[in-house]
Amino acid sequence: MQTVVRTTRPERDAGREWVNGALACLAQEAARSADTHLLKLNFPGFHDIDFYFKDEAAHPSGSLKHRLARSLYLYALCNGHLHRGQAVVDASSGSTAISEAWFARLLGLSFTAVMPACTAPGKIRSVQALGGTCDLVDDPGQVHARAAEHAARGACHLDQFGLAERATDWRGNNNIAESIIGQLALEAHPEPAWIVCGAGTGGTSATIGRYLRYRRLQTKLCVAEPAGSGYVHGWHSRDLHAVASQPTLIEGIGRPRVEPGFIFDVVDHVSEVADAASIAAAWLLEELLGHRYGGSSGTNLVACLQLAASMRARGERGSIVSLLCDRGERYAQTLFDRDWLASHQIDLAPWDAVLRASLVTGSWPGLA
Repeated sequence: MQTVVRTTRPERDAGREWVNGALACLAQEAARSADTHLLKLNFPGFHDIDFYFKDEAAHPSGSLKHRLARSLYLYALCNGHLHRGQAVVDASSGSTAISEAWFARLLGLSFTAVMPACTAPGKIRSVQALGGTCDLVDDPGQVHARAAEHAARGACHLDQFGLAERATDWRGNNNIAESIIGQLALEAHPEPAWIVCGAGTGGTSATIGRYLRYRRLQTKLCVAEPAGSGYVHGWHSRDLHAVASQPTLIEGIGRPRVEPGFIFDVVDHVSEVADAASIAAAWLLEELLGHRYGGSSGTNLVACLQLAASMRARGERGSIVSLLCDRGERYAQTLFDRDWLASHQIDLAPWDAVLRASLVTGSWPGLA
């Protein structure tokens, strides 16, 4: 006969008291956090098109994933999945793990990040500096299974890939889309022609796409992705089992498979970007903005220029908004290391020339 162990009322009350305290702690953190800046750039080749870049790297944990990590902890707490003293785990290539480690420290919880062994060393050090543990996996395709093993031993699996598109309130609550539209209110083109983002977990693109429809805006959503990623193939074919045709050096996006949070039908366009172009654009962003940003921010810049060139060719005016996803210092030993680039046969010069020419001419190779 199976023995049923019932939690006593005092134990339940004590657990609920801890959850209430954790939720209050997250609410206080959100209240202390200022919104991120929307930086405006204008380029000589695009006289009638304004470019805006939302600096998500300014969050306390250094990336766009700060918003997602807070939402994942709220989701776990409010659904009864996370309890006092429970270990926390997630599968992440870095930025989400850093943000989750930041919040775990805030809540006094232990955190393990299951990461591909090839993750940038700077990201691994950041997780460890926040008190987290990194479980490095040689095969990137096994990170989900390893995270599940930790969960089977009692850890709370935050599951960014499974829950990202539902953990965030896409109707508002200061999500990233609401923040962008609010910050554009006094600009010349308050309803942008395009918003551009990548697809790591799929949560950001799902939130933005849904919010644009909820607000009945004409703004279109472009997902900027490394060439040949699982998202690229899945979006074109609507195949939920699509896999990448080639690996990528751009961390955080370019997933090898279609993830549960990829909501294809709210996306209007997918722009495929070569790794060398993304990295060259990341280097250029440092020159344009005075700060380093990661490779996915470079991917976004390339897609913005492609979209702007198409708008200019059609004689259209308007604005384009994209994201600066994380701090470039995390990639000092990879994307911003010339020896590392040479070891991966990445030559930035040709793409640097293309990018600089686009800023001046307002065109892009291959576009009519």
